[in-house]
Amino acid sequence: LFRINSLGFRGEALASIKAVANVNLWTWDGEEPQGTFLKVEEGKIVEVEDAPLRRGTRIEVMDLFYNTPARYKYLKSIATELSHITDIIHRLALARPDVAFTLSHNGRQLLATAGNGDQLAVLANIYGHQVARNMIPFQGEHIDFSVSGFLSRPEITRSNRQFMTVIINGRYVRHHPLHQTILRAYRTLLPVNRYPLVLLNIKLDPRLVDVNVHP
Repeated sequence: LFRINSLGFRGEALASIKAVANVNLWTWDGEEPQGTFLKVEEGKIVEVEDAPLRRGTRIEVMDLFYNTPARYKYLKSIATELSHITDIIHRLALARPDVAFTLSHNGRQLLATAGNGDQLAVLANIYGHQVARNMIPFQGEHIDFSVSGFLSRPEITRSNRQFMTVIINGRYVRHHPLHQTILRAYRTLLPVNRYPLVLLNIKLDPRLVDVNVHP
């Protein structure tokens, strides 16, 4: 528990999802002779059969909150919910450039990354090639950690700080003091009420990260 390196998926989260949605799950660990497919409807497993040998796990969630209208009514507009989904997928893609991500909505592809480990290419996919070409790479080391990433030139700014992404050991985190440190580093180079585009990777011993507050 004090040296957790995997990102993981909490089992109770899947149980909660299946209680409020219909779920299809395909999984294969790469070792068993067959993969497994599960179909869940109304919180119950209604089908179990062999699945194609594709290593990993795929979870398909449908009809979210179909049986809990009290929760459903708290969903915002389609545009707002899509904005939240897009933001988190962007963060995940930046945190794990070695994984290919595809995001589509109503048949329109919003994001597709190659999964070749090129973080700058992911930045280009998300923010455009013009922005990516003007990002400045950086890296540094300390006895306890190393940092690397990309930051925008002062002339490339945004109206809010949502374009600053901090990644610790491959996981996206929100950390206000780190954002403040980034802004202090720019000092007077930024116009008033404008913010930079920053991708900050921090790697350190997992024992130095408290899993109870991370992320």
